[in-house]
Amino acid sequence: MKYVLKRVLAGLATMLIVSFLTFAAFSLISGDAATAMLGTSATPERLAALRAELGLDRPLPVRYGEWLAGFFTGDLGVSTSYRQPVWDILAPKFRLTLCLSLLSFLLIGLVSIPLGLLSAGRQRLEGARTALNQLGMAVPPFFTGILLSWVFGVGLKWFTPGQFPDGRKDFAGAAAYLLFAAVALSIPRIAMTARMLRSTVQEELGRDYVRTAISRGSDRRTVLRRHVLKNALPPVVTFLAQTMAEIVAGSIVVEQVFVIPGLGQMLVTSISNRDYPVVQAIVVILALWVVLAGTAADLINARIDPRLRLGGAS
Repeated sequence: MKYVLKRVLAGLATMLIVSFLTFAAFSLISGDAATAMLGTSATPERLAALRAELGLDRPLPVRYGEWLAGFFTGDLGVSTSYRQPVWDILAPKFRLTLCLSLLSFLLIGLVSIPLGLLSAGRQRLEGARTALNQLGMAVPPFFTGILLSWVFGVGLKWFTPGQFPDGRKDFAGAAAYLLFAAVALSIPRIAMTARMLRSTVQEELGRDYVRTAISRGSDRRTVLRRHVLKNALPPVVTFLAQTMAEIVAGSIVVEQVFVIPGLGQMLVTSISNRDYPVVQAIVVILALWVVLAGTAADLINARIDPRLRLGGAS
């Protein structure tokens, strides 16, 4: 319990630091929300009046405290481009990006773990397996996305590239569309995860306790399931947590390729429009995602290997 509390508090502290630095950066950047809303041709009097109305004339710590309180209640400010509450704009886009990220992560887990375990126990076709693994890691998601769109969209007509279906009217069509984007996003991470799992499992299989257990008559599969995996999984879980964080960043590019109206597309549009409240909210949401992924990895690793929990509590 002490270890869990320590990790949760560390995650909260990290989020506070990241959110404050993000808020301060967008507050100090040239051209605040009032300038973005009225334009550079506005008179100083109008700018001053709007800044007072938006609270931009108050000290930075006061504004950050109000913004932080609003963040936990869903009040992220007002978009300078759309003149709507930021969360009302981001909520449907966040759901899309979340679905894409979770689907990609599910594919990575379902494919890479069995693949890594299978390759760890077999040494045949080592050259072909290594070549395919290197190819999977080398091909960037945006190229894979273009290839999938060309083959399955333009060629086979399984979906219409650039026309994301409305999930409320065509759930199956939207899910299938997201699946192709998730495949493009997950292929490099599948190759990396399978390679790491294979390496850690093979390293554990070469240790003395495995040879001793097998020499005493224990079944190889039983040793693998009960002992080897327990010791081989922690670095893989940490890598998967990093993958979960990087998937969200990678989705920004993939969403542009497949024209998916998620956070990535919204981030690019908001940066172009200098819509700082929206950009700031997206950056903090992505940072929160990264912190949660890292904290979850620490807690899962501690559950798998109690030695980590005892060491972290000291």
